[in-house]
Amino acid sequence: MKTINNYIEHTVLKPDATIYDVEKLINEAIEYKFFGICINPSYIKFAKENLKNTDTKIVTVVNFPLASNTIDTTLFQVENVLNLGVDEIDTVINISELKNKNYKKVISDIKKTKDVCLKHNLKVILETDLLSKEEIIIASKCAVEAGANFVKTSTGFVKNGIGAKVEDVKLMYKTVSCEGLGVKASGGIKNYKQAMDLINAGASRLGTSSGVDIILGEVKNV
Repeated sequence: MKTINNYIEHTVLKPDATIYDVEKLINEAIEYKFFGICINPSYIKFAKENLKNTDTKIVTVVNFPLASNTIDTTLFQVENVLNLGVDEIDTVINISELKNKNYKKVISDIKKTKDVCLKHNLKVILETDLLSKEEIIIASKCAVEAGANFVKTSTGFVKNGIGAKVEDVKLMYKTVSCEGLGVKASGGIKNYKQAMDLINAGASRLGTSSGVDIILGEVKNV
């Protein structure tokens, strides 16, 4: 049976993260047997060296957090991080073109990114705080059509954003699960109850910097 630690991608993406923050993240991920860690590309090599002989996956981000890259820049980033040894990649959907209703471009960017990822999971961040419910459905369908593996709620970088919301996860799950995609909830997940509410809503991954607090909260709730 899948336990809550197996859902967690223990995350540090803040711009001022030090090597000591990443080392702490790695050690906690190993200790608590989290699914993986999610880090910025600059720390992939360090993480790879420190996760030898473990099952902990390395997840990184491209076209992050503003979704403002050209597609050629994003594809270069993908090739680079794959060469460094990441297991999975999270990218941000082209929010501007989604708002422009240029869905062909949105789908094309995701498909091109997935084509470079090959067997590696690609998660598409929708940035749900910036979208209407209708746009969340459309964005999710774009990810499906483009061949992504997951849709994800948030970067965690939207000013005054809420992040992962149960109603949004339910909507995303309803839209993509029948096509075999997973849902990653991320942004503002701080405690065990919140984590379980998101899992029960359909999330199969949780991106959070509060993984240890969630695990300790689980113990208290047993």
